[in-house]
Amino acid sequence: MIDCTLIDDNASYNDADTNRAQQARVSLISDDLRAQLRDRQLFRVADNAPASGLIAQLGRAQDMNACNGCELQVGRKLGVERVGVCWVQKVSNLIININLRVEDVATGKAVFQRSVDIRGNTDLSWQRGIKALVDRLGDDPDATR
Repeated sequence: MIDCTLIDDNASYNDADTNRAQQARVSLISDDLRAQLRDRQLFRVADNAPASGLIAQLGRAQDMNACNGCELQVGRKLGVERVGVCWVQKVSNLIININLRVEDVATGKAVFQRSVDIRGNTDLSWQRGIKALVDRLGDDPDATR
């Protein structure tokens, strides 16, 4: 599970405090997503540390959610069967979209891709969005087998 990324359509209007808060929220939901996947036994979640250099290198050049297969390189480096990519699109402080895609590393095929829209820019609303995505993933036997 690669860390979630943030696409902020209002980034030019944000100050340093807002940016710090948003990055903290992205870290929070990345950790929460991994924990929920583990706790619900939907996946064994790999430690990304062995691929941290590759992830950093790829992330400097592009968003991991739209990098044309670079997430598969990360999956191969980690020796996993599936790789998860999460991104948050912040349209405004009221409208936020959280996305999750799970891909088969061998084929590159997306086995799960869903999105939830949340209202409100709080830790709790973002965490509820992640829970809703994990609930949908848990309901999809093809994605988790």
